[in-house]
Amino acid sequence: MFIGHYAPAFVAAALPRSSRLGPLFVAAQLVDIAYFLFVLLGIERMRLTPGLTAMNAGDFWYMPYTHSLIGSAGFAAAWAIVVRMTGGSWRVAWIGAAVVASHWWLDWLVHAPDLTLLGVGRRHGLALWNRPMVAMPLELGLTALAVTFYASRTRAHGLAGQMMLALLVSILVTLQLIDWLTPQPANMIDPAPATVPLTALAAYTLLALLAFATQHWRRIGGGNAAAML
Repeated sequence: MFIGHYAPAFVAAALPRSSRLGPLFVAAQLVDIAYFLFVLLGIERMRLTPGLTAMNAGDFWYMPYTHSLIGSAGFAAAWAIVVRMTGGSWRVAWIGAAVVASHWWLDWLVHAPDLTLLGVGRRHGLALWNRPMVAMPLELGLTALAVTFYASRTRAHGLAGQMMLALLVSILVTLQLIDWLTPQPANMIDPAPATVPLTALAAYTLLALLAFATQHWRRIGGGNAAAML
């Protein structure tokens, strides 16, 4: 899952006394940000296996620290601790932590069985990437509902607030289409080239920057600033 991970961020950013959209965009992909950094450092592993699933050749065969249930819970707890140490309330901390923790469960819907509970042992995943006619509407639908909720609960300050949200959503959809339409390689590539994690990290950075810009021009309800991270 890619843009569907941002659905919890949009919903959480529209809640009173929560973090705003920029920090929550980072929280939504914190697990994947760590994973691709770990891949670059050789701590976790990735290869490209054509036909592994109908929609994705990514073979995430070794990721015990980031994509185990206990590992993602650890990242969520770390997020909450950092928020509290930097002056955020417990409410802000735990809402952000819930967004971080949502990552594993959303991946569980689409991944081939490659997710673990404790980093070892049985692997889990419903493999909806093998059912494009289910996976694509699911991802787009989750994102659309969350964006609609965010737009309905926040107020744009001038035309810029409307345009920035529209730009953010347009870039989200564009990147998702690129991900879906990029052909799978003809042969296995092991390990995956560095361009794969670097491209993912660049996409996460771009989207986070756009989310920070969007939050600058939107406020919850009547315009009171939401709690910052």
